[in-house]
Amino acid sequence: MPPLPNSRPHLNTLPPYTPVLPFEVRAAQLGRSPEDILKLDANENPYGPSPLARRALADLRYAHIYPDPESRALREALARFTGVPAEYLLAGAGADELIDLLMRVMLDPGDTVLTCPPTFGMYAFDARLNAARVVEVPRITNRDSPFATSLDLPAIRRAVAEHRPKLLFLATPNNPDGSLPAPEVLGALLGLPTLVVLDEAYIEFADDDLGRAASRIRQVPRRENLVVLRTFSKWGGLAGLRVGYGAFPEWLLPTLWKAKQPYNANVAAQEAARATLHDLDERRLVVAHLRHERERLRLALQAIPYLEPYPSQANFILCRVTGRDAAALQRTLAEKHGILVRHFATPGLEDHIRVSVGRPQDTDRLIAALQEIASTG
Repeated sequence: MPPLPNSRPHLNTLPPYTPVLPFEVRAAQLGRSPEDILKLDANENPYGPSPLARRALADLRYAHIYPDPESRALREALARFTGVPAEYLLAGAGADELIDLLMRVMLDPGDTVLTCPPTFGMYAFDARLNAARVVEVPRITNRDSPFATSLDLPAIRRAVAEHRPKLLFLATPNNPDGSLPAPEVLGALLGLPTLVVLDEAYIEFADDDLGRAASRIRQVPRRENLVVLRTFSKWGGLAGLRVGYGAFPEWLLPTLWKAKQPYNANVAAQEAARATLHDLDERRLVVAHLRHERERLRLALQAIPYLEPYPSQANFILCRVTGRDAAALQRTLAEKHGILVRHFATPGLEDHIRVSVGRPQDTDRLIAALQEIASTG
């Protein structure tokens, strides 16, 4: 028998992306019921989908029929929401699918992708999956600034000149620290000779109008080097349905339409997303609750003697842990209190935890646990 074919050699050394464990799995590991778990580790929306989205899912009529491969009705609704013509928009199974799709159509093996860690790990993961080279320009750590990090613009300029990346990925607000780059910094980056991809997964939490003032998405039709990605996972409460979208320059869209899977955004996801866009007053109220709770949570975390929380423009707060081990703190919260927070075993973040913003009662329970840990040493 002839030898079996092998996978692509570069995949043999590719480190896996490590997502958070499913809710039920983590509850079982901790020996608790799911109802007793407080999940603050993945930036989900604790209020869930809007009432209209829930109704759309309950009344779903065509689950047995393949979805519209062009998501026409959803894209028209998105055009009204974003102010971007529908012909510039493409829907996906979460923004994650669009990140991978963009890399598959843009990158040849050995091409360069530029990222600015610490940031969302999928940029580097998908680049390496597509046999690209990842160039990292670390963010500047700010000890005396409102945000935990800021972009190193001079170093980014040097990296672009030296490595000529095809793609530059930026999360705005950044995950995991919730920082937003200054408008003049973004303006300078858009002047560089590379395709700039702004991942606005959390932009709806950055101002009081669902991100309209902070977003760059309306600039896409008049720029040839800007892509903006968005999602319904956070503000829309639809993380489990996997629905996102992106605005892309005109020259790139024909290739993306040819390369994408034909039925990538499923029927339930499209219907729930459309319903969410018809329930914007309710979503504004939910986002306002989370923005208010974000500040209350930050101030409460600031009073914990071993935590240094940073201001955030997203629906999470990054905290530096001082005088104790951050990974051990995460384990204690989970095992003793049933509270899940995120710890990153990555350079620069070993002494940090990230906490999702929850409801007022969630904040109260978390702070009580942290105070108990402080009192017991």
